[in-house]
Amino acid sequence: MVTQDQRRRQLAREKFLRQQQRREGARRRARTRNAVIGAALAVVVAGGAVSYAAGAFDADKKKDTAGSEPSATPSSKAPEDPCEKAAPGDVKKLSYKKEPALTVDKSASYTMKLATTCGDIDIALDAKNAPRTVNSFDFLLNKGYLDHTKCHRLTTAGIFVLQCGDPEGSGMGGPGYTIPDENLKDKRLKGNVYPAGTVAMANQYNGQTKEGRDTGGSQFFLVYQDSQLPPDYTPFGTISDSGMKVLKKIADAGENTGQGDGGPNATVVIDKATVVKS
Repeated sequence: MVTQDQRRRQLAREKFLRQQQRREGARRRARTRNAVIGAALAVVVAGGAVSYAAGAFDADKKKDTAGSEPSATPSSKAPEDPCEKAAPGDVKKLSYKKEPALTVDKSASYTMKLATTCGDIDIALDAKNAPRTVNSFDFLLNKGYLDHTKCHRLTTAGIFVLQCGDPEGSGMGGPGYTIPDENLKDKRLKGNVYPAGTVAMANQYNGQTKEGRDTGGSQFFLVYQDSQLPPDYTPFGTISDSGMKVLKKIADAGENTGQGDGGPNATVVIDKATVVKS
């Protein structure tokens, strides 16, 4: 017999997957619309600025990474914010046309260091099994791509993750290029469970239509409690013990909708993000 708590968790997981599917649908519609606009511009400026016509696709770049937008409806009473004031500085507006060349050493150790307003989160990266994902973060973060960005989503029911990596803070931002899925057969993902401490990529894969593979960008999620999800999201790192304590503090503060999926009540800002080879 299914208990009320099990049913609640099942509904939360289904909600998460529906949101991912809606996001992919919106992206496909935007691409179709922009293709029409781009074709029209190409006719108008024929023989001239091809690059201007290509600019019609800029809006689509904002949807390169997955991650549904959290509801903006606040809960009636938010707990005290456990985090500090963000360091001064602005988010850099960076975008690139293609994935960077692969330069990481697959046999070396890399650590992603997130210095956040809530504490430092160190993540051991898996360059051996997810080289292109690690390479992308090495490229982006050492250019200051995530400095001063907010972690925009906290899910506290069904799955238990903090989502970061979007310079826009809306769940729609990305670096302008996509990277392939990697390491989906990781032995840690037994029973369709992403264990606590896992860091994985968000994407736009739709499990029902089988569309949206290889759509990773810069958004990623940190798992603070074992979470049941299909193995469709590239696992590429493991959070340190001290980082898990920071993540637990953020999770304990809850999310701002009261529905189990929204913006974190904790003001989680990444003051500085880097990838370091050791």
